[in-house]
Parts: sequence; structure tokens; C-alpha cells
Amino acid sequence: MHATSTVDTASETVMTDSAVPGSDSRSWARAIGDIKEGFGQRELWSHLGWQDIKQRYRRSVIGPFWITISQGVISLGLGLLYSQLFGLHIQTFLPYIATGFIVWSFISGCLSEGMESFIANEGLIKQIRAPLTVYALRTVWRQTLMFAHNLIVVVIIGAIFFTSLSHPYGLTSGVCEPSVICHPGYGWYSLSAIPAFVVLALNAWWVTLLLGIISTRYRDIPQVINSLIQLLFYMTPIVWPIDQLYGHGARAAMASWVVPIVHLNPFYHFVQILRAPLIGQAVSIGSWFVVIGITIAGWVLALLAMRNYRARVSYWV
Repeated sequence: MHATSTVDTASETVMTDSAVPGSDSRSWARAIGDIKEGFGQRELWSHLGWQDIKQRYRRSVIGPFWITISQGVISLGLGLLYSQLFGLHIQTFLPYIATGFIVWSFISGCLSEGMESFIANEGLIKQIRAPLTVYALRTVWRQTLMFAHNLIVVVIIGAIFFTSLSHPYGLTSGVCEPSVICHPGYGWYSLSAIPAFVVLALNAWWVTLLLGIISTRYRDIPQVINSLIQLLFYMTPIVWPIDQLYGHGARAAMASWVVPIVHLNPFYHFVQILRAPLIGQAVSIGSWFVVIGITIAGWVLALLAMRNYRARVSYWV
């Protein structure tokens, strides 16, 4: 009788212990706690992100500055090509396309690599006990370091064409003319690029968490989104300026239906809030409203995914 009661008591204890984590794992407190704890482990995710950059350019003479060189060559080539094709002023169009391309590289990098965050960290997830947020922040920090290297290109181009961007200018002709958009040029408002990048990084964080969880469960999602990123690149005003749709040019007739489509594209607003101040353009308050609205909605979805599926990621990888 004593042995039987001991077995029964032990089994009840095992059932109780196994039931408690399962019931508590799907809670808002644990989801928010994972994000807070993961952000607090800055030394871990910052070290991992920096090691990713060093490993990628291991045994290279100039190391991560190959990122800067490659972005500079691409920006220069595309700027020269499209300025001739579209008949645009090279002194104002080259900074436009270079800055837009670098901002897009950060956004697309966070999208493509964010989906693989948990899959790529399968070994660490199974071996060490760390918040899932650590692996998301590792990806965002790695992309931030790459963006910092690419920003050197923006600084150099901005310095070369400073005289063309330091006063009011038109993007297509370099001067302000009737019936064209006149940009104010560099000013104190250019410092709004700092909070703009912070907002982009916050969005990259929730995108990495949300898409990372979904892609870990459904491995076809990364293939689908990666195939759409190239299409989204050409649909977003990066290598072509929206300014050409205004005025009396040949493309002005398309403004009535193209401009509303562009404004419905959320990537346009994310690119614009950071690109515009970097090249002396004013940012529409509407773009900020769109970005802030998406930021709030995205974090709600990310928290919901963390609440319901955070504990399953280690099994899915």
C-alpha cells in the first residue's frame, strides 16, 4: 500500500509540474518578459551580430568596408545610368538614388534575413537557454552595422554635391521651376533622420519576431517573400523619382492613378522618412502617420505571435 501511494503521488506531481509550464507559456507576461529580457542582454546579441560581420569578411584585407565599396559602385552605376535614361540632373539624382538604395538594402535585409533568424540559430536555440528576442536583435543589429558602413557612401556623396543640395532645388533639373516639386535643401530638419532610423529599427525588430516565428513553422514563407522583394523594389520610388509624375512632362499624365498607388505602398513611406532628410527633402506628415500606425499594429501582431507560439519555436526548428 505504501509503494502504491508513493507511485500515485509521484505521478500526480509529474502531471502537475508538466501542466504548469504549458498553462503559463501562453501569457502576455511571458511574451513581454521575453522581449524585455532579450533587449537587456545587449552584450550577447551585439557580440553575436558583430561576429557575423567579422566572420563574413574573415581574412579580408579591408573587411566590412567591402560593404561600403559595393554599395558605392552600385549606387554610382545606377545613378549614372538612370540619370541618362530619365534625363535627370546628376548632381541631385545621384544622392537620391544612392540614399534610397541604401535605405532599401536595410529594409530588404531585415525582411529576408529576419525570416531566417530562428532557423539560422537552430543550434543556439537548442543548446542554450536564451530569450527568442536575442536572435531577432542579432539580425537587426547585424543589418544596422551594415547600414552604418553603407552610410559612409551617403556622407561622401552628400559632401561632393553639397552645393547642389544646400539650397532649394528641383530633383529633375536641379533648380526650382514652376509646376515642379521644390525641395528645401539641407537644414536642421535633416536631423529627423535619427528618429526615422530608430523607428525603422523598431519595425525591423517586430518584423523579425513575427516573420521569424511564421517562417519557422511554414518553411515556404521565406521563398514566397524573397520572390516578392525584387518586385517591391521596382514598385517603390527608389531608382525612379516620384517627382517626374508632376509638372508637364510626358509622365505627368500618369500621375492621377500612379501617385495614389505609390502612397498606398507602405515601403514608400518607410524609405521616405529616412531618405528625405538625408538629401534635403521635406517629409510629409502623412508618411509619419502611416509609419507610426504600421509600427503600432505590427508590434501588436508580434506580441500576439510571441504569446501564442514562443514556446513552440524550439520544437519547430
